[in-house]
Amino acid sequence: MKQQRMSRRAFLNAGGDAAKGSCIILTMPMILAACNQANEARTKNSDFQLLSEEEGLEYSAISARIIPSNDTPGATEAGVIYFIDTVVADNRDGEHQILKQGLTTLQSEGAAQFGVASFYLLNEEQQDQLLRQIESSQFFNTIRFLTVAGMFSSPEYGGNRDKVGFELLGFTDQHAWQPPFGFYDADYAEKGE
Repeated sequence: MKQQRMSRRAFLNAGGDAAKGSCIILTMPMILAACNQANEARTKNSDFQLLSEEEGLEYSAISARIIPSNDTPGATEAGVIYFIDTVVADNRDGEHQILKQGLTTLQSEGAAQFGVASFYLLNEEQQDQLLRQIESSQFFNTIRFLTVAGMFSSPEYGGNRDKVGFELLGFTDQHAWQPPFGFYDADYAEKGE
């Protein structure tokens, strides 16, 4: 399978779109702090700080459909659920209520359409169908934003377990870099500049 590389600029532009419509907006220091706490929870196999077991299963299933595991690792392998729990547990009662209400609505739709109230118990096709129906909602936009932030954050801070997000992007993590810094600078060395 041919892997297409994305430039940093294209990735950052796409990443900015992930926050649109989210009830939670995070600055880089907030993401780093959440990742650090999430990493501690993940490595210790701790219980969730705030999420119930049901919420953990449901949000994990949703994030697994946003960044699925197929030929490459996805949100599940990256431990995104711990990142989501850490962010929501950080004095965000209002946002947690929005997520709970959105989850209740999603579960009601699952029960009405498929006779199963738990999203994580539905098959992938049913899950995708439900998510398409709510993809413009604040609930979905928030879970999508948190999934992307947890997937591609620095592994030392909790998301991106085993650097699966970096691998997905084709990013090589190393201690020091020398020019040319990326494929977009490849002609730099050839020109002798």
